[in-house]
Amino acid sequence: MKDDTKETLADRISRILADRIIAGTLRADERLRQDHIAAEFSASHVPVREAFRRLEAQGLAISEPRRGVRVAGFSPREVREVAGMRAALETMALRNAAPNLTSYILDKAEEATRAGDHAPDVQSWEEANRRFHRLILEPCDMPRLMRSIDDLHAASARFLFSGWRAEWEAPTDRDHRAILSALRVGDVMSACATLARHVQWTGPKGPQNSR
Repeated sequence: MKDDTKETLADRISRILADRIIAGTLRADERLRQDHIAAEFSASHVPVREAFRRLEAQGLAISEPRRGVRVAGFSPREVREVAGMRAALETMALRNAAPNLTSYILDKAEEATRAGDHAPDVQSWEEANRRFHRLILEPCDMPRLMRSIDDLHAASARFLFSGWRAEWEAPTDRDHRAILSALRVGDVMSACATLARHVQWTGPKGPQNSR
């Protein structure tokens, strides 16, 4: 979890804007006006520009000549690209994390899965889902890799929220349980194979298509 005491103003601005983009409050192609954002956060233009660069790095914003900075759109091709990148990077992280996974960590990951099963809304489900993935991957002790995975999770959450339309019903995540079962018996290859399939499934719109 991010330590907010170390968060810079640029970090805070980018985090809040990212949350708005992911939730759909800021929509695709909507312009991000530097003056308005600077005024909202009582900031100079310097941290706002830094925040915009961070959003661009996450794939959430685009800077174009004469158009300024706007919220990035996404296509089915981009959804597949993000899913493929997650499969490659998350399995790499899991292979390196596996020797450091303890029973305590796996129990916490199981708790996160149960929380997702009983999530009252899509936002709570996404938070529990992201917590599960971070718990089993972070012990890889590869900070740069984890930052890339975090960015991809942000993109996945945006796809999820944009596709959710029906009344909420929490899914039962059998893949999470299969991954944990394999990890508990030391079968890292099976855990990685299940994880890769899990994050690449882009089926019907709903919570399962962006995990």
